[in-house]
Amino acid sequence: MQRGRKAVLALTLAMFLAGCSSRPAIPVSDEQTLVMESSVLAAGITAEAPSLTVSEIQPSASSRLYNERNQPVTIHYRFYWYDVRGLEMHPLEAPRSVIIPANSSVTLYGSANYLGAHKVRLYLYL
Repeated sequence: MQRGRKAVLALTLAMFLAGCSSRPAIPVSDEQTLVMESSVLAAGITAEAPSLTVSEIQPSASSRLYNERNQPVTIHYRFYWYDVRGLEMHPLEAPRSVIIPANSSVTLYGSANYLGAHKVRLYLYL
């Protein structure tokens, strides 16, 4: 009975340690550069995936958002920047907001404050 408890304790400890060693951030892939909450789509907003420009000075990104509704919509957004290995770069940029006029579009721009940013993800929410 004692040996069984030790085995269960050892297994529980191993699972706990494995969970602690995992990264909290979601790695960015080329297929997931735009993340939109469902409420954004329900509000009539569509978006293009961010276009990344990598330069020696400062990487930057842009994305065009479209409002299909007859009323303006306020969107909150944040660009997340990733290094060459796909790891999120910190500190994170502050969230920003933009009002998209009715039946119109706007372009969002972001610049990485880090040398070495190679990928970007745009997160949109209401």
